[in-house]
Amino acid sequence: MFVLALFLALVAALVWPLGRGDAAPTTTGVPSITPTPQQVQRIGRDVRIPEHVVVVVDRAVDQPTRDLVVRVFQGAGARHVTVVEPGARSERGVLVVRVGILSAVAPHLRAFGVEPPTALPPEGYVLAATPHGVLLGGVDGDGVYYAAQTLRQLVSGRWIAGVGIVDYPLMRLRGAIEGFYGSPWTHGERMDQLAFYGDVKMNTYVYAPKDDPYHREKWREPYPPEKLRQLGELVRQAQDHHVRFTFALSPGLSICYSNPADFDALVAKLRALYDLGVRSFSLPLDDIEYRRWNCPGDAVRYGPPGPGSAGQAQVDLLNRVQHEFLDRKEGGRPLQMVPTEYSDVGETPYKKAIREQLDSRVEVMWTGTEVVPPAITVEQAKAAATVWGRKVFVWDNYPVNDFRATTGRLLLAPYDKREPGLHDQLSGIVLNPMNQAAASKVALFGGADFTWNDTAYDARRTHRAAANYLAGADPRVAEALLAFFDVEHLAPTGDGRPWQPQAPELARRIAEFRTAWAGGERKQAIDTLRPYAELLAAAPERIRSGVVDKAFREDCAPWLDALALWGRAFTLSLDGLRARLDGDEALAEQRFRHSAKLAGEASRIWVIPGETRPEGPVKVADGVLDVFLAEVPNLR
Repeated sequence: MFVLALFLALVAALVWPLGRGDAAPTTTGVPSITPTPQQVQRIGRDVRIPEHVVVVVDRAVDQPTRDLVVRVFQGAGARHVTVVEPGARSERGVLVVRVGILSAVAPHLRAFGVEPPTALPPEGYVLAATPHGVLLGGVDGDGVYYAAQTLRQLVSGRWIAGVGIVDYPLMRLRGAIEGFYGSPWTHGERMDQLAFYGDVKMNTYVYAPKDDPYHREKWREPYPPEKLRQLGELVRQAQDHHVRFTFALSPGLSICYSNPADFDALVAKLRALYDLGVRSFSLPLDDIEYRRWNCPGDAVRYGPPGPGSAGQAQVDLLNRVQHEFLDRKEGGRPLQMVPTEYSDVGETPYKKAIREQLDSRVEVMWTGTEVVPPAITVEQAKAAATVWGRKVFVWDNYPVNDFRATTGRLLLAPYDKREPGLHDQLSGIVLNPMNQAAASKVALFGGADFTWNDTAYDARRTHRAAANYLAGADPRVAEALLAFFDVEHLAPTGDGRPWQPQAPELARRIAEFRTAWAGGERKQAIDTLRPYAELLAAAPERIRSGVVDKAFREDCAPWLDALALWGRAFTLSLDGLRARLDGDEALAEQRFRHSAKLAGEASRIWVIPGETRPEGPVKVADGVLDVFLAEVPNLR
């Protein structure tokens, strides 16, 4: 770390004077960047983007990265963005941007008298923005792409923040697993998600929708041509956004481990996806019965059914896939698997078989100490590594909402209760999102930030960053989104215990109201709370008119409809209290009746059939706002 700090200090010392004559609006501080970089500091004044920008790109940089850099400058108002190869001459009066593998752009740093940092891990990058020029250097192609994604966040208007950055991820695997029950995402939703993962530097997407019949029940059958075409398009989209598309096949409901025909069918299915460009595969063996065999042959080979013999059968299958398929395929990555015992750290015969006999390269997924864990700690991860014989790969069941305790809920609380330091104990984390793909971006934003740099993670900061991302940096829309996130904040465990509270900001304001009211400051209590009630009432329309992601608005439509009613009921109840204080009891009762009518209408809004599982009335600040509105007419 000292070497990296010294690098930034030297850049700052050498380039700061270059900005003295440039009338940039900012000379101090650094912008908010998500995920949070390992090191970022101001090295000079902001850099003005001129009419003409020349981008000098190393030949090793892929086309999607080139296109991203060009879009950044075009979006900032540059009329002419010329892309050239190294060695081309540049005219004066233009901004020169050098983009390439760190070893290729190193001479330009050395021209400053600065030796580039060494020993950066894969996906790491260096970025320096100065009036002398802009430099983006990555350890590899992924690092260059991530440098460009950071550059995107450094641009404001016609200016680039004058900062130097040395950055790299702390976790090797970062992303999402489409592993929920219920209606799978549409093809368009998946395409959008993969682009979003690139924006936030997630590098992993696991295709594992439980209700895709060809993933689970019909795992032996090949995909129909149209579905295979769509999968190929997803693979290419993932590659363009530097995301690893991991294809999961879940044969556990019916596989006969001892039957050669089943193994051949499984490999044929994987081979078809390999031919589309997939290089990462997973065999989930979760949510199956392992105390019975699916065929008599397994009893002959492995003996009576049970955890130990099931573990042995699974080990044989997984090792064969690793050795006889992936090891023989160019570019094949280590196999991933989900064990049948995926949510605890207790020693069992099943885990013993996996730990002692499974190829050490195979990634073992683990959900934490519960299916939906209220927290994941470093000590728990250490225990999991011990019992599985390797660092585990966390399948984090947040913000998934396919179980009964989440009926009618959007889960928009921040990604939280995961302990800093987990990067030392895990190979990575993937979040299992909601049926509502675009709405899941709120939690995924936090997951991306945490897995990149868990030591600097701030859940509240990233929650605001997610709001700004969806709002297109419009502060009024971001304010409305944060209020909406708050009333959809409750996150339950599988048995319904809340591990994130409902509407914490609203609850705090209502508690302050009650204190002021009890203390006799009744008009002040109303006047202090009413602006927030007005914000809740106005938030749905602000979100609908201002959020840049149309799919997010559509996902949230029933909840926005309900919030509009609850917000109006909230303001009417406070108006009724004010009328009572002014001595107009008839008007007060009228306001209270109207409020109750709107609250009743809100309570009858159901999730649109088929959009989530299970169905039910939408929940908005339940247990907080409804309780308060029921109390208000009795306040005297």
